[in-house]
Amino acid sequence: MSPIQNIRVAVDAIVFGYQNNKLYVLLIQQKFGSEKAYWALPGGLVKEDETLKEAVQRELQEETNVAINYFEQLYTFGDDIHRDSRNRVISVAYFALVDSSKFDIKADSDAEKVKWFEIEAVPQLAFDHNLILDKAVERVKAKLTYQPVGFDLLPEEFMFSELENLYCTILEKEIDRRNFRKKILSFGIIEETEKFSPIKSGRPAKLFKFNKQKYYDLEKEGFHFEIKFA
Repeated sequence: MSPIQNIRVAVDAIVFGYQNNKLYVLLIQQKFGSEKAYWALPGGLVKEDETLKEAVQRELQEETNVAINYFEQLYTFGDDIHRDSRNRVISVAYFALVDSSKFDIKADSDAEKVKWFEIEAVPQLAFDHNLILDKAVERVKAKLTYQPVGFDLLPEEFMFSELENLYCTILEKEIDRRNFRKKILSFGIIEETEKFSPIKSGRPAKLFKFNKQKYYDLEKEGFHFEIKFA
């Protein structure tokens, strides 16, 4: 006799942003349910006629007004069978790295509020969302050392010092800035523009751009992005 299942599948979105040398995550406060007093990751149940990716994109846009094309699957959470007091729910978590300055966030659908939180100031979240967020932060820290994902958090044109500060902030380490600059430039995947930063302090700083196509082309040839710290 086949066992009867009453298990629901949900998706959760961990969207990271970066501003003023700080890493942020996008959170919502729910309108309904037993956890409505808590902040939570955007997300919800998957519909019968949609893929997991479609579900996470829909929930994020409905609840925060943020539309993102690229997500990476993080992990599946369901070993704690009591993670949701209402039903047995298995959640597939996805994360994304974005330039948060590009988005006009707005609570909608079943979200009461939406806000960017500094990672260091995230409160107790609903369900097991603190655990999910911790897992996502670990993944981002690791990926920074072997994929150029940090550029997704920066504006299209950025000062080199902003890239250095981003690595220091997220990895929580001081870096040898001279060697870091030499290493990054040696890859040939960022280009110096003819533009200068509008920030007026000290010597004018040139702006740089990440050449994503160049990176993809090099990757096909066997190039491996790697940044190591002592």
